[in-house]
Amino acid sequence: MTAHKDGLVVVDKPADMTSHGVVGRVRRLAGTRRVGHAGTLDPMATGVLVVGVGKATRLLGHLALTEKGYQATIRLGASTVTDDAEGDITAEADASRVEEAAIRAEMEMLTGEIRQVPSAVSAIKVDGVRSYQRVRSGEEVELKARTVTVSRFDAVDIRREGPFTDVEVVVDCSSGTYIRALARDIGVALGVGGHLTRLRRTRVGPYSLEQARTLDHLEQSWAPISLEESAALSFPRLDVDEPTARMVAHGAPLARTDMGPGPVAVFGPDGVLLSLVEDRGPRAKYLAVFVG
Repeated sequence: MTAHKDGLVVVDKPADMTSHGVVGRVRRLAGTRRVGHAGTLDPMATGVLVVGVGKATRLLGHLALTEKGYQATIRLGASTVTDDAEGDITAEADASRVEEAAIRAEMEMLTGEIRQVPSAVSAIKVDGVRSYQRVRSGEEVELKARTVTVSRFDAVDIRREGPFTDVEVVVDCSSGTYIRALARDIGVALGVGGHLTRLRRTRVGPYSLEQARTLDHLEQSWAPISLEESAALSFPRLDVDEPTARMVAHGAPLARTDMGPGPVAVFGPDGVLLSLVEDRGPRAKYLAVFVG
């Protein structure tokens, strides 16, 4: 069994596999149970899934709070219970005559900072229970709207497929945005219903399909992105001297970094990742410590 190395693995997730299933496969490849992922992908979806191994699992909760990119296909003319192709159709309408200008206008309305109601069949917890679990047990679930940012929502192709209209889109958005909900909402706005038939994540923060590897490829060549490189790619970098590095290793109070909001990666003079910190008042609060 391959000895694990602390770091990140950017997986090109295959269709019809859960994110948890990917973690299980990576655990076997890495030879450790200390594996987690940032940003769940639905089984139907493919593309970038960032997986942490060993100490890099401590980075994951902070990596998830970044912009993400997607390619998707929205089918206008049918609504489903899950807002994607995995759910039963609940309503149909002839969308073959929906004008391209109308489609683009409604997409423009869903661009920028918007209020979005997530799909009821999502992993959001309601009183400690996943929303999708409540729906599957027969409950009616109404989730609250949340503010998300869709910085890009472009149609790159529009095709007529019988009574349906399929729209190929590119989306850049904040974490917490549901592409399924965008498909649902544009269908509702156009009066014909809509759902997602294809979803491929192309980017999570600085990690893209260019760095992604299939599970089969990883089985042949196991080479995680190192802990240090992962942190340097993901966060502002602060290099400190040896006395300060010793303070970090012992958890001593650290002066604020003044490097802006969000996590900052602190490196020692030897290039080793020491910690993740975030400015809170006059000091920097430790979010994770990797030495000591």
